[in-house]
Amino acid sequence: MHISYSIYGLRLGANLPISGLNPLPCMGQYDVRVWLQSMPSESKELLSSEPKIRYVSSHRDGQGNPVLRSWDLAGGEYLRLRYSDGMEFILDRKGTRIWAAWPNTLAMEDASVYLLGPVLGFVLRLRGITCLHASAVCVEDKAIALVGPAGAGKSTTAAYLSGMGYPVLSDDVVALSDQGGSFIVQPAYPCLRLWPSSVNILYGAPDRLPRLVPKDPTWDKRFLKLAEDGQEFQIKPLPLAAIYLLAERSDGLSAPFVECIVTSEGLIGLIANTYANYLLDASMRAQEFETLSRIAQTVPFRRITPHTSPALLSKLGGVIVDDFKRLAESRYTLTAS
Repeated sequence: MHISYSIYGLRLGANLPISGLNPLPCMGQYDVRVWLQSMPSESKELLSSEPKIRYVSSHRDGQGNPVLRSWDLAGGEYLRLRYSDGMEFILDRKGTRIWAAWPNTLAMEDASVYLLGPVLGFVLRLRGITCLHASAVCVEDKAIALVGPAGAGKSTTAAYLSGMGYPVLSDDVVALSDQGGSFIVQPAYPCLRLWPSSVNILYGAPDRLPRLVPKDPTWDKRFLKLAEDGQEFQIKPLPLAAIYLLAERSDGLSAPFVECIVTSEGLIGLIANTYANYLLDASMRAQEFETLSRIAQTVPFRRITPHTSPALLSKLGGVIVDDFKRLAESRYTLTAS
C-alpha cells in the first residue's frame, strides 16, 4: 500500500509516511514511487556491476570525506547517491523509482531532508524538468522567484513575504514546467527551512521554531510549517512572472533597492543558480541551457540588493512587492495597447 503525495507537480507514492508532506487520497497511478528503508531486490547485483563514478563532491565533512558520491550502475540504468553520513539512495534512470536506506544513527527526518531536496531535485532533472535554486512566492496570482546561492537570503525573504500575506509555492527547489511560451512554477511542500540566525531576525529568538531534524544536535536548521499561524502555502501551480536575483548585501543608504538587468546578465544568473546541476551529463546540460535561454527571453529579470541590516528586511519585502506590482501593471498596459 502506497501513501499518496503531490510535490513539484509529481504524483508520488511512498511505502512509509514522509516527514514534511501532507498525505492525499490514494491516487492509484504515480509518477514516482518511493521505498523508504528498502533497497531494490537486485541491489547486490547492481552494486557489484562495475559502477562508474559520476560525481564526487568537493565539499568535505568533519572527517575530510566527500559529502556526496554518485555512481552510474548497470550501464547507467540506475544511479546511486551516497552521503558521508551513511544516507543512501538508488534511482532508476527514468526518474520513476527511488529506494532509500540509512543507518540507525539517522532517522526518517534525515531521509526526508535529502529526499525532498537534492534527491527529488535530481529526479526532476532526470525527467527533463529545469529547477532553479530559489524560493517562489505568490503575488497577485503570479509566481515570483527569488534566486541566489546558499546564504543569499532566499528562504528568509520568502518567510518575510509569507508573513506579509503572500503565499509560498516553494523553497530551495523551484521546479518549472515548460509550457512552450511560458513557464509554470509547481508547488513544493508546506514548509520553509531556516537557519537560527534567520529565525532570530524574523521571530525574535533562534529557538522560536522547531529543529528540522530533532535528533541531530550537529544540524541546527529550523522549519516554519506553512498553513499555520496565518502563513499560507500555495497549493496550485502559477505562471512565473518575474525573477529577482539576490545580490550581495550593501550597507549603502539606498539599500535595499531593485534594478532592471539585461537578458544576458539574467541568463548568467540562472546558469549559476540551477538546482542539482553537478549531477547533469552533457545532453542534460545542453537541454538546460536551451530552456534557460528561453526563460531569459520571456521572463523579466530584476537584481535586488538587500541591506546588511536585518532591521531593513521589512523594507526589502516592500521593495520587491511594489516593484513587481509596477512591473505587472506596465506589462498589462503594453499588452492592452
